[in-house]
Amino acid sequence: MMLGYPKDVERMVLDSQVGILQHMKAGSTLIDHSTSSPAIAQAIAAEAETREIHSIDAPVSGGDIGAQAGNLIIMTGGTDAAVESARDLLDLYSSEVSHMGGAGAGQHTKLANQMMNAFNMAGVCESLLYAQKAGLQHDKLITLLSKGGARSWWLENCGPSMIRRDFKPGF
Repeated sequence: MMLGYPKDVERMVLDSQVGILQHMKAGSTLIDHSTSSPAIAQAIAAEAETREIHSIDAPVSGGDIGAQAGNLIIMTGGTDAAVESARDLLDLYSSEVSHMGGAGAGQHTKLANQMMNAFNMAGVCESLLYAQKAGLQHDKLITLLSKGGARSWWLENCGPSMIRRDFKPGF
């Protein structure tokens, strides 16, 4: 599953009225691709264990483009057995599956990813704004800086659309 907010994950899985965990069979696996809370992932894993169900918190990186291309990066948390039981499935739509540790570790990894992304994106925005005010040519700036220490996914992939002021959703 991949849901919008942690509260949605908690309700969909753990709620006594509508939670799916109470309807799953022993030996089955719940894979949560939502970007959620490590604490919720741990609560789900604890409840799943009492029902003999595997639980994997497995947030992704790569956005809609990565999903369409089948090359998402998946950060997993859960037991070794749970992750290995789902590895063949996860490999079908990802280019990398990394088991980061126990329940909640996938969510902690995604939070670290999001912090890095936020800082990198803000840095690219500020740099391009500075370059604009200094009268520099954006296309030359992006080409040049993408070859050195300032190289970043945000600069190379989003810099040109930022310059065009194209802020449509998606990466």
